Amino acid sequence: MFFAAHSGIRYLTLLFGILALVYALFGMVTRRPYDKPMRILATAFAGTLHLQIVLGFAVLFSGRFYPGIYLHFLLMVLAAVVAQLPPSVMRRRPPEARSFVPHVVGTAIALVLVVVGILSIGRGVFQSTL
Repeated sequence: MFFAAHSGIRYLTLLFGILALVYALFGMVTRRPYDKPMRILATAFAGTLHLQIVLGFAVLFSGRFYPGIYLHFLLMVLAAVVAQLPPSVMRRRPPEARSFVPHVVGTAIALVLVVVGILSIGRGVFQSTL
């Protein structure tokens, strides 16, 4: 049950990450003012990554082990930390100092970490595991 949820929510996590990255790039290129949709997308991406960490622990404690699981775990925790940084930093900045650049950088790095983490256990990013 936990494995199926962990595997399935991966697509939602990737979707939120890609949407956040595209929106941040669009905002940066068009020099739009920082807005609420960016905050929502970034928080949704970080939140689904945090959910993945919790589900990953449940999968581990249920006895499923794979080659490369330790690297997978490390990369995913790093991705969750990196994805959380831009929304946390932007929340503390005054509105006139907020920008899309930290979201572009943080989301891109987090997505790369997620992809490498998935590949580290011998799975394709969009390969079905059920």
